[in-house]
Amino acid sequence: MIPSDIKDISLADQGQARIEWAFIEMPVMRILLERFSREKPLKGVRMSGCLHITTETANLARVLTAGGADLVLCASNPLSTQDDVAAALVAHYRIPTFAVKGESTDVYYRHLNAALDHRPQLTMDDGADLISEMHKHRPALVADLLGGTEETTTGVIRLRAMARDGALKVPIIAVNDALTKHLFDNRYGTGQSTLDGLIRATNILLAGKIFTVAGYGWCGRGIALRAKGHGANVIVTEVDPLRALEAMMEGYRVMPLEEAAAISDFIVTVTGDKNVVDQRHFGVMKDGCILANSGHFNVEINIPALEKMATGKKRPRPYVEEYSLPDGRSIRLLAEGRLVNLAAAEGHPSAVMDMSFANQALCAVYLRNQKKKRENRVYPVPKDIDQEIARTKLQAMGVRIDNLTEEQERYLTSWQEGT
Repeated sequence: MIPSDIKDISLADQGQARIEWAFIEMPVMRILLERFSREKPLKGVRMSGCLHITTETANLARVLTAGGADLVLCASNPLSTQDDVAAALVAHYRIPTFAVKGESTDVYYRHLNAALDHRPQLTMDDGADLISEMHKHRPALVADLLGGTEETTTGVIRLRAMARDGALKVPIIAVNDALTKHLFDNRYGTGQSTLDGLIRATNILLAGKIFTVAGYGWCGRGIALRAKGHGANVIVTEVDPLRALEAMMEGYRVMPLEEAAAISDFIVTVTGDKNVVDQRHFGVMKDGCILANSGHFNVEINIPALEKMATGKKRPRPYVEEYSLPDGRSIRLLAEGRLVNLAAAEGHPSAVMDMSFANQALCAVYLRNQKKKRENRVYPVPKDIDQEIARTKLQAMGVRIDNLTEEQERYLTSWQEGT
Protein backbone atom coordinates (compact mmCIF):
# COMPACT_ATOMS: atom_id res chain seq x y z
CA MET A 1 0.00 0.00 0.00
CA ILE A 2 1.23 3.49 -0.92
CA PRO A 3 0.82 5.92 2.01
CA SER A 4 -1.75 8.53 0.98
CA ASP A 5 -4.81 10.56 1.84
CA ILE A 6 -6.89 11.21 -1.28
CA LYS A 7 -10.57 11.48 -2.10
CA ASP A 8 -11.30 8.47 -4.31
CA ILE A 9 -8.87 5.92 -5.76
CA SER A 10 -11.46 4.93 -8.39
CA LEU A 11 -10.75 8.25 -10.16
CA ALA A 12 -7.22 7.08 -11.03
CA ASP A 13 -7.81 6.08 -14.66
CA GLN A 14 -9.51 9.39 -15.42
CA GLY A 15 -6.60 11.22 -13.80
CA GLN A 16 -3.99 9.27 -15.73
CA ALA A 17 -5.69 10.11 -19.04
CA ARG A 18 -5.60 13.82 -18.18
CA ILE A 19 -1.97 13.61 -17.05
CA GLU A 20 -0.98 12.05 -20.38
CA TRP A 21 -2.99 14.69 -22.25
CA ALA A 22 -1.12 17.46 -20.45
CA PHE A 23 2.24 15.81 -21.20
CA ILE A 24 1.65 16.33 -24.94
CA GLU A 25 2.03 20.08 -24.33
CA MET A 26 5.18 19.66 -22.21
CA PRO A 27 8.00 18.88 -24.66
CA VAL A 28 10.81 20.09 -22.38
CA MET A 29 9.62 17.81 -19.60
CA ARG A 30 9.38 14.89 -22.04
CA ILE A 31 13.03 15.45 -22.96
CA LEU A 32 13.94 15.60 -19.26
CA LEU A 33 12.01 12.38 -18.61
CA GLU A 34 14.21 10.56 -21.12
CA ARG A 35 17.37 12.12 -19.71
CA PHE A 36 16.48 11.53 -16.06
CA SER A 37 15.45 7.92 -16.76
CA ARG A 38 18.88 7.32 -18.29
CA GLU A 39 21.10 9.30 -15.90
CA LYS A 40 19.27 8.95 -12.53
CA PRO A 41 20.56 12.33 -11.24
CA LEU A 42 18.38 12.20 -8.10
CA LYS A 43 18.95 8.56 -7.20
CA GLY A 44 18.21 7.91 -3.54
CA VAL A 45 17.35 11.53 -2.69
CA ARG A 46 14.36 11.96 -0.36
CA MET A 47 12.17 14.78 -1.69
CA SER A 48 8.97 16.39 -0.41
CA GLY A 49 6.86 18.65 -2.62
CA CYS A 50 4.14 21.01 -1.41
CA LEU A 51 2.63 21.90 -4.78
CA HIS A 52 -0.72 22.30 -6.50
CA ILE A 53 -1.76 18.72 -7.28
CA THR A 54 -2.60 19.16 -10.95
CA THR A 55 -1.88 17.30 -14.19
CA GLU A 56 1.24 19.38 -14.76
CA THR A 57 2.58 18.69 -11.26
CA ALA A 58 1.98 14.99 -11.85
CA ASN A 59 4.27 15.17 -14.87
CA LEU A 60 6.93 16.92 -12.80
CA ALA A 61 6.59 14.08 -10.27
CA ARG A 62 7.05 11.52 -13.08
CA VAL A 63 10.30 13.19 -14.12
CA LEU A 64 11.64 13.40 -10.56
CA THR A 65 10.89 9.77 -9.75
CA ALA A 66 12.28 8.66 -13.13
CA GLY A 67 15.47 10.42 -12.01
CA GLY A 68 15.58 8.24 -8.90
CA ALA A 69 13.97 10.59 -6.36
CA ASP A 70 12.06 9.14 -3.41
CA LEU A 71 9.16 11.60 -3.55
CA VAL A 72 6.17 12.49 -1.35
CA LEU A 73 3.61 15.12 -2.38
CA CYS A 74 1.08 17.26 -0.53
CA ALA A 75 -1.21 20.07 -1.68
CA SER A 76 -0.12 23.70 -1.45
CA ASN A 77 -3.69 25.02 -1.40
CA PRO A 78 -6.89 23.48 0.04
CA LEU A 79 -8.88 24.16 -3.14
CA SER A 80 -6.37 23.52 -5.91
CA THR A 81 -6.18 19.70 -5.84
CA GLN A 82 -7.52 17.76 -8.81
CA ASP A 83 -8.81 14.64 -7.07
CA ASP A 84 -8.49 12.39 -10.11
CA VAL A 85 -4.85 13.40 -10.49
CA ALA A 86 -4.15 12.66 -6.82
CA ALA A 87 -5.69 9.21 -7.33
CA ALA A 88 -3.58 8.55 -10.42
CA LEU A 89 -0.39 9.60 -8.62
CA VAL A 90 -1.03 6.95 -6.00
CA ALA A 91 -2.51 4.15 -8.12
CA HIS A 92 -0.52 4.44 -11.36
CA TYR A 93 2.68 6.27 -10.46
CA ARG A 94 3.11 4.87 -6.93
CA ILE A 95 3.84 8.28 -5.41
CA PRO A 96 2.63 8.93 -1.82
CA THR A 97 0.20 11.84 -2.11
CA PHE A 98 -1.70 13.73 0.59
CA ALA A 99 -4.25 16.04 -1.03
CA VAL A 100 -8.04 16.38 -1.14
CA LYS A 101 -9.87 19.24 -2.85
CA GLY A 102 -11.72 21.26 -0.22
CA GLU A 103 -9.70 19.96 2.73
CA SER A 104 -9.98 21.87 5.99
CA THR A 105 -7.12 23.91 7.43
CA ASP A 106 -6.46 21.19 10.00
CA VAL A 107 -6.25 18.52 7.29
CA TYR A 108 -4.06 20.80 5.17
CA TYR A 109 -1.47 21.04 7.95
CA ARG A 110 -1.74 17.32 8.70
CA HIS A 111 -0.88 16.70 5.05
CA LEU A 112 2.06 19.14 5.25
CA ASN A 113 3.42 17.19 8.18
CA ALA A 114 2.90 13.89 6.39
CA ALA A 115 5.25 15.22 3.69
CA LEU A 116 7.72 16.34 6.36
CA ASP A 117 7.59 12.90 8.01
CA HIS A 118 9.52 11.78 4.91
CA ARG A 119 12.57 13.65 6.32
CA PRO A 120 13.29 15.34 2.99
CA GLN A 121 16.75 16.17 1.75
CA LEU A 122 15.28 18.45 -0.91
CA THR A 123 11.98 20.37 -0.83
CA MET A 124 9.81 21.92 -3.52
CA ASP A 125 7.45 24.60 -2.27
CA ASP A 126 4.62 26.63 -3.75
CA GLY A 127 4.08 29.32 -1.13
CA ALA A 128 6.86 28.36 1.34
CA ASP A 129 4.53 26.45 3.69
CA LEU A 130 6.75 23.36 3.77
CA ILE A 131 9.89 25.30 4.68
CA SER A 132 7.99 27.55 7.08
CA GLU A 133 6.36 24.63 8.91
CA MET A 134 9.70 22.86 9.17
CA HIS A 135 11.48 25.89 10.58
CA LYS A 136 8.72 26.83 13.03
CA HIS A 137 7.61 23.46 14.33
CA ARG A 138 10.04 20.73 13.21
CA PRO A 139 13.53 22.31 13.24
CA ALA A 140 15.25 18.95 13.82
CA LEU A 141 14.49 18.08 10.19
CA VAL A 142 16.65 20.94 8.90
CA ALA A 143 19.82 18.93 9.52
CA ASP A 144 18.99 16.54 6.65
CA LEU A 145 18.09 19.30 4.19
CA LEU A 146 20.40 20.14 1.28
CA GLY A 147 18.11 22.95 0.13
CA GLY A 148 14.86 23.63 -1.65
CA THR A 149 13.13 25.43 -4.48
CA GLU A 150 10.26 27.93 -4.40
CA GLU A 151 7.73 28.40 -7.20
CA THR A 152 5.78 31.55 -6.27
CA THR A 153 6.24 35.28 -5.76
CA THR A 154 4.50 35.00 -2.38
CA GLY A 155 6.80 32.21 -1.28
CA VAL A 156 9.93 34.07 -2.36
CA ILE A 157 8.79 37.13 -0.39
CA ARG A 158 8.32 34.97 2.73
CA LEU A 159 11.67 33.23 2.30
CA ARG A 160 13.60 36.48 1.80
CA ALA A 161 11.95 37.82 4.97
CA MET A 162 13.14 34.68 6.78
CA ALA A 163 16.65 35.20 5.42
CA ARG A 164 16.69 38.87 6.53
CA ASP A 165 15.63 37.82 10.02
CA GLY A 166 18.34 35.15 10.17
CA ALA A 167 15.64 32.48 10.47
CA LEU A 168 16.33 30.64 7.19
CA LYS A 169 18.58 27.62 7.84
CA VAL A 170 18.90 26.25 4.29
CA PRO A 171 19.69 27.60 0.80
CA ILE A 172 16.66 28.09 -1.46
CA ILE A 173 16.52 28.65 -5.21
CA ALA A 174 13.84 31.11 -6.31
CA VAL A 175 12.44 29.27 -9.33
CA ASN A 176 9.76 31.97 -9.50
CA ASP A 177 12.36 34.53 -10.56
CA ALA A 178 13.75 32.56 -13.50
CA LEU A 179 13.08 34.38 -16.75
CA THR A 180 11.64 31.19 -18.25
CA LYS A 181 9.21 31.16 -15.32
CA HIS A 182 7.93 34.65 -14.60
CA LEU A 183 8.03 35.99 -18.15
CA PHE A 184 5.82 33.13 -19.34
CA ASP A 185 4.13 31.27 -16.45
CA ASN A 186 3.18 34.41 -14.51
CA ARG A 187 2.17 36.49 -17.51
CA TYR A 188 0.65 34.05 -20.00
CA GLY A 189 -0.27 31.25 -17.60
CA THR A 190 -1.87 33.40 -14.90
CA GLY A 191 -3.45 35.64 -17.52
CA GLN A 192 -5.25 32.86 -19.35
CA SER A 193 -6.09 30.65 -16.36
CA THR A 194 -7.46 33.50 -14.23
CA LEU A 195 -9.86 34.55 -16.97
CA ASP A 196 -10.76 30.88 -17.43
CA GLY A 197 -11.63 30.63 -13.72
CA LEU A 198 -13.70 33.81 -13.77
CA ILE A 199 -15.68 32.72 -16.81
CA ARG A 200 -16.27 29.18 -15.56
CA ALA A 201 -17.40 30.44 -12.16
CA THR A 202 -19.74 33.18 -13.42
CA ASN A 203 -20.51 32.67 -17.14
CA ILE A 204 -20.66 36.47 -17.38
CA LEU A 205 -19.61 38.27 -20.55
CA LEU A 206 -16.45 40.32 -20.00
CA ALA A 207 -16.83 42.55 -23.05
CA GLY A 208 -17.89 46.03 -22.03
CA LYS A 209 -17.37 45.41 -18.31
CA ILE A 210 -15.13 47.54 -16.10
CA PHE A 211 -12.39 45.19 -14.94
CA THR A 212 -9.90 46.23 -12.24
CA VAL A 213 -6.57 44.47 -11.71
CA ALA A 214 -5.00 45.18 -8.33
CA GLY A 215 -1.25 44.82 -8.83
CA TYR A 216 0.72 45.18 -12.06
CA GLY A 217 3.52 42.69 -11.58
CA TRP A 218 4.02 39.92 -14.14
CA CYS A 219 0.78 38.20 -13.14
CA GLY A 220 -1.16 41.46 -13.19
CA ARG A 221 0.21 42.29 -16.63
CA GLY A 222 -1.05 38.97 -17.95
CA ILE A 223 -4.53 39.33 -16.44
CA ALA A 224 -4.90 42.91 -17.71
CA LEU A 225 -3.80 41.87 -21.20
CA ARG A 226 -6.25 38.97 -21.38
CA ALA A 227 -9.14 40.99 -19.94
CA LYS A 228 -8.47 43.71 -22.52
CA GLY A 229 -8.49 41.03 -25.21
CA HIS A 230 -11.98 39.99 -24.08
CA GLY A 231 -13.18 43.56 -24.61
CA ALA A 232 -13.17 44.65 -20.97
CA ASN A 233 -12.42 48.22 -19.96
CA VAL A 234 -9.35 47.64 -17.77
CA ILE A 235 -8.27 49.66 -14.74
CA VAL A 236 -4.99 49.02 -12.90
CA THR A 237 -4.33 49.92 -9.27
CA GLU A 238 -0.77 50.00 -7.94
CA VAL A 239 1.44 51.24 -5.10
CA ASP A 240 4.64 51.17 -7.19
CA PRO A 241 4.97 54.37 -9.26
CA LEU A 242 7.07 52.69 -11.98
CA ARG A 243 4.54 49.91 -12.49
CA ALA A 244 1.69 52.41 -12.43
CA LEU A 245 3.47 54.48 -15.08
CA GLU A 246 4.03 51.37 -17.18
CA ALA A 247 0.32 50.49 -16.96
CA MET A 248 -0.56 54.00 -18.12
CA MET A 249 1.81 53.68 -21.08
CA GLU A 250 0.15 50.36 -21.95
CA GLY A 251 -3.16 52.16 -22.30
CA TYR A 252 -4.86 51.23 -19.03
CA ARG A 253 -6.56 53.62 -16.65
CA VAL A 254 -4.72 53.95 -13.33
CA MET A 255 -6.36 55.15 -10.13
CA PRO A 256 -6.64 54.36 -6.40
CA LEU A 257 -8.60 51.19 -5.64
CA GLU A 258 -11.21 53.13 -3.67
CA GLU A 259 -12.11 55.06 -6.83
CA ALA A 260 -12.05 51.93 -8.98
CA ALA A 261 -14.23 49.98 -6.52
CA ALA A 262 -17.13 52.36 -7.04
CA ILE A 263 -17.32 51.64 -10.78
CA SER A 264 -15.90 48.12 -11.25
CA ASP A 265 -17.84 45.06 -12.36
CA PHE A 266 -14.83 42.81 -11.60
CA ILE A 267 -11.89 43.28 -9.22
CA VAL A 268 -9.05 40.74 -9.30
CA THR A 269 -6.21 40.91 -6.76
CA VAL A 270 -2.75 39.67 -7.64
CA THR A 271 -0.33 41.45 -5.28
CA GLY A 272 0.98 38.90 -2.77
CA ASP A 273 -0.04 41.27 0.06
CA LYS A 274 -2.73 41.36 2.75
CA ASN A 275 -6.11 43.17 2.83
CA VAL A 276 -5.62 44.79 -0.55
CA VAL A 277 -9.42 44.92 -0.86
CA ASP A 278 -10.55 46.09 2.57
CA GLN A 279 -13.56 47.39 4.46
CA ARG A 280 -13.32 50.89 2.99
CA HIS A 281 -13.53 49.40 -0.50
CA PHE A 282 -16.55 47.25 0.37
CA GLY A 283 -18.26 50.42 1.63
CA VAL A 284 -18.18 52.08 -1.80
CA MET A 285 -18.21 49.03 -4.04
CA LYS A 286 -20.57 48.89 -7.01
CA ASP A 287 -23.64 46.72 -6.51
CA GLY A 288 -23.00 43.23 -7.87
CA CYS A 289 -19.22 43.64 -8.08
CA ILE A 290 -17.40 40.32 -8.50
CA LEU A 291 -14.25 39.83 -6.42
CA ALA A 292 -11.58 37.26 -7.16
CA ASN A 293 -8.02 36.59 -6.09
CA SER A 294 -5.18 35.13 -8.14
CA GLY A 295 -2.47 35.67 -5.52
CA HIS A 296 -1.27 32.63 -3.60
CA PHE A 297 -2.98 33.08 -0.21
CA ASN A 298 -6.58 34.02 0.55
CA VAL A 299 -5.60 37.15 2.47
CA GLU A 300 -5.63 39.70 -0.35
CA ILE A 301 -9.38 40.24 0.11
CA ASN A 302 -10.37 40.96 3.71
CA ILE A 303 -13.02 38.25 3.94
CA PRO A 304 -13.55 38.52 7.73
CA ALA A 305 -14.43 42.22 7.29
CA LEU A 306 -16.85 41.37 4.48
CA GLU A 307 -18.46 38.65 6.62
CA LYS A 308 -18.86 41.12 9.47
CA MET A 309 -20.48 43.77 7.22
CA ALA A 310 -22.88 41.37 5.51
CA THR A 311 -26.47 40.79 6.61
CA GLY A 312 -26.70 37.52 4.68
CA LYS A 313 -24.93 35.18 2.29
CA LYS A 314 -26.05 32.74 -0.39
CA ARG A 315 -24.40 30.50 -2.99
CA PRO A 316 -26.07 31.07 -6.39
CA ARG A 317 -23.45 29.00 -8.28
CA PRO A 318 -20.54 26.72 -7.39
CA TYR A 319 -17.53 28.86 -6.40
CA VAL A 320 -19.72 31.99 -5.99
CA GLU A 321 -20.75 33.44 -2.60
CA GLU A 322 -23.04 36.45 -2.73
CA TYR A 323 -22.93 38.74 0.31
CA SER A 324 -25.88 41.05 1.05
CA LEU A 325 -25.04 44.40 2.62
CA PRO A 326 -27.33 46.53 4.85
CA ASP A 327 -27.94 49.14 2.12
CA GLY A 328 -29.21 46.53 -0.35
CA ARG A 329 -26.02 46.13 -2.38
CA SER A 330 -24.51 42.72 -3.03
CA ILE A 331 -20.87 41.69 -3.43
CA ARG A 332 -19.92 38.39 -5.05
CA LEU A 333 -16.79 36.57 -3.94
CA LEU A 334 -15.32 33.77 -6.06
CA ALA A 335 -13.62 30.60 -4.78
CA GLU A 336 -13.58 31.71 -1.13
CA GLY A 337 -10.92 34.27 -2.05
CA ARG A 338 -8.44 31.52 -2.94
CA LEU A 339 -6.63 31.11 -6.26
CA VAL A 340 -9.54 31.41 -8.69
CA ASN A 341 -7.60 29.90 -11.58
CA LEU A 342 -7.00 26.66 -9.66
CA ALA A 343 -10.14 26.54 -7.53
CA ALA A 344 -12.67 27.26 -10.30
CA ALA A 345 -10.61 26.09 -13.30
CA GLU A 346 -7.58 23.87 -13.99
CA GLY A 347 -4.69 26.25 -13.40
CA HIS A 348 -2.03 27.21 -15.90
CA PRO A 349 -1.89 25.67 -19.38
CA SER A 350 0.59 22.82 -19.63
CA ALA A 351 2.79 24.60 -22.18
CA VAL A 352 3.90 27.29 -19.72
CA MET A 353 4.23 24.92 -16.77
CA ASP A 354 6.57 22.94 -19.02
CA MET A 355 9.24 25.59 -18.48
CA SER A 356 8.46 26.30 -14.82
CA PHE A 357 8.69 22.65 -13.86
CA ALA A 358 11.80 22.11 -15.96
CA ASN A 359 13.36 24.77 -13.73
CA GLN A 360 12.19 22.87 -10.65
CA ALA A 361 13.66 19.57 -11.86
CA LEU A 362 17.02 20.99 -12.99
CA CYS A 363 17.41 23.13 -9.86
CA ALA A 364 16.81 20.04 -7.71
CA VAL A 365 19.69 18.33 -9.51
CA TYR A 366 21.81 21.46 -9.12
CA LEU A 367 21.21 21.51 -5.35
CA ARG A 368 21.92 17.80 -5.05
CA ASN A 369 25.24 18.19 -6.91
CA GLN A 370 26.53 21.25 -5.06
CA LYS A 371 30.09 20.61 -3.91
CA LYS A 372 30.05 22.78 -0.80
CA LYS A 373 27.42 24.02 1.62
CA ARG A 374 25.88 27.26 0.35
CA GLU A 375 24.89 30.19 2.56
CA ASN A 376 21.37 30.10 3.98
CA ARG A 377 19.68 32.58 1.67
CA VAL A 378 17.55 32.80 -1.46
CA TYR A 379 19.45 32.32 -4.74
CA PRO A 380 18.49 32.98 -8.35
CA VAL A 381 18.18 30.15 -10.85
CA PRO A 382 21.61 29.70 -12.47
CA LYS A 383 21.65 31.47 -15.83
CA ASP A 384 22.81 28.39 -17.73
CA ILE A 385 19.75 26.44 -16.52
CA ASP A 386 17.40 29.26 -17.57
CA GLN A 387 19.01 29.46 -21.02
CA GLU A 388 19.07 25.68 -21.48
CA ILE A 389 15.32 25.54 -20.86
CA ALA A 390 14.61 28.40 -23.28
CA ARG A 391 16.79 26.80 -25.94
CA THR A 392 15.08 23.41 -25.50
CA LYS A 393 11.63 25.01 -25.65
CA LEU A 394 12.49 26.79 -28.90
CA GLN A 395 13.80 23.57 -30.42
CA ALA A 396 10.61 21.76 -29.44
CA MET A 397 8.60 24.54 -31.13
CA GLY A 398 10.66 24.20 -34.31
CA VAL A 399 12.18 27.67 -33.93
CA ARG A 400 15.79 28.37 -34.87
CA ILE A 401 17.78 31.43 -33.78
CA ASP A 402 21.11 33.02 -34.69
CA ASN A 403 24.42 32.49 -32.89
CA LEU A 404 27.10 35.10 -32.26
CA THR A 405 30.22 34.87 -34.38
CA GLU A 406 33.61 34.72 -32.64
CA GLU A 407 34.20 38.33 -33.70
CA GLN A 408 30.90 39.43 -32.14
CA GLU A 409 31.65 37.62 -28.90
CA ARG A 410 35.09 39.28 -28.68
CA TYR A 411 33.55 42.70 -29.34
CA LEU A 412 31.00 42.28 -26.52
CA THR A 413 33.76 41.47 -24.03
CA SER A 414 36.28 44.11 -25.05
CA TRP A 415 36.67 47.86 -24.55
CA GLN A 416 39.33 48.82 -27.08
CA GLU A 417 37.03 49.36 -30.07
CA GLY A 418 34.93 52.52 -30.14
CA THR A 419 33.84 55.35 -32.39
